[in-house]
Amino acid sequence: MNNYLITVIGATAIGKTALSIKLAQHFNAEIISCDSRQFYKEMEIGTAVPSTEELAAAKHHFIQNRSIFDNYSVGQFEKDALTKLNKLFKNNKVVIMVGGSGLYVNAVLKGLDYFPDVDAKIRENLNAEIEKGNSTQLQEKLKQLDLESYNSIEIENPHRLIRALEICIGTSKTYSEFKNKPKAKRNFTPIKVGLTADRELMYNRINQRVDIMIENGLLDEAKKLHKYKELNALQTVGYRELFEYFDGNCTLDFAISEIKKNTRRFAKRQVTWNKKDEEITWFDFKTNASTIISKIENLLE
Repeated sequence: MNNYLITVIGATAIGKTALSIKLAQHFNAEIISCDSRQFYKEMEIGTAVPSTEELAAAKHHFIQNRSIFDNYSVGQFEKDALTKLNKLFKNNKVVIMVGGSGLYVNAVLKGLDYFPDVDAKIRENLNAEIEKGNSTQLQEKLKQLDLESYNSIEIENPHRLIRALEICIGTSKTYSEFKNKPKAKRNFTPIKVGLTADRELMYNRINQRVDIMIENGLLDEAKKLHKYKELNALQTVGYRELFEYFDGNCTLDFAISEIKKNTRRFAKRQVTWNKKDEEITWFDFKTNASTIISKIENLLE
């Protein structure tokens, strides 16, 4: 296989976008985004979509190409991404992929897992618990039934939480068990580079990013989306907390502090997820891009 998919991995706000652009420019390659929330054109500020300058610096795909009203699954993204890759590899043996959502990255690199059908009543009961405000109890239940999934999935997202729980309950097996089956082969060789940082430094970067989002108009963006808050796309950190503020359930300061806290939690889960992948070559986030490029070029040889 002479095609290479260089994937940039790391926690939120660590600098993946900047590195992916430098890699794309060096290899004269295009970028595929694997951030499951940057797909949506209505969610720009709260998902840290690359700036106009960044998007102009390298050709990007799967950025703001869908609407929050579209039903867009990871399975459909896998198909779309593989179709796009086949086209891009005709012009260049290297493509860059930048990943924020581990599930979506794995869908492209390895293929999706097979899950058996379970009794629909299980999901209905779990949804009812969510509506009662019992999401914390459900998170604890998943922790007891499947610690691996608890540590890796986006448990603040009720849809992901319910999906994992319904499999655990409906099959008497763990959700993570079904994620370890042999996957479909790909027509490219993956090269994974990861960015890492001291936890305190990473958390400070997250807090700063949230402050910048607020300054750039996240409040107004979320206000326009408030009436659609039940949509799956909007079950997202940065929006959920502000919806609570708009509903009169908390102060704005508290909502902002919750965004920071929940984003830090999300980053911690990303780190946990990525640590298990022995194929990732890690670099400190301050590492000069030329050093990372040299390492990649050695792998390409």
